[in-house]
Amino acid sequence: MPSIRQSQVAELVKRNISMFLTQEGSYLYGDPLVTVTNVVMSPDLLIAKVYLSVFNTENKQAVILELEENYSRVRQAMSIRLRKQLRRMPQFEFFLDDTLDEMYRLRDLFQRLREDHQMGEEE
Repeated sequence: MPSIRQSQVAELVKRNISMFLTQEGSYLYGDPLVTVTNVVMSPDLLIAKVYLSVFNTENKQAVILELEENYSRVRQAMSIRLRKQLRRMPQFEFFLDDTLDEMYRLRDLFQRLREDHQMGEEE
């Protein structure tokens, strides 16, 4: 369970990374739509795990790789944005959040089972 401070810093990082990706993301990775779904801070606030959802592209992992290749640019932009709110800038780790993809896959699977009458009636 994250502390109150971890939650506050996570929300601050999430908001600022979202703004950065909205403003400068197209220069880094092109056309895909990228949204920040979650940020999890370590207890010492020195590592931020950033979970991203990527749309409008087949190769979603390429967006994560582009962000990792341009890590210094991302970190510099975050340092400028957060320098008055945080003493030490966290290290960023980017992860692909495939929760929505998994949800759609399961929905389609249940729909096929319903169509094949292999599943009971909905209540």
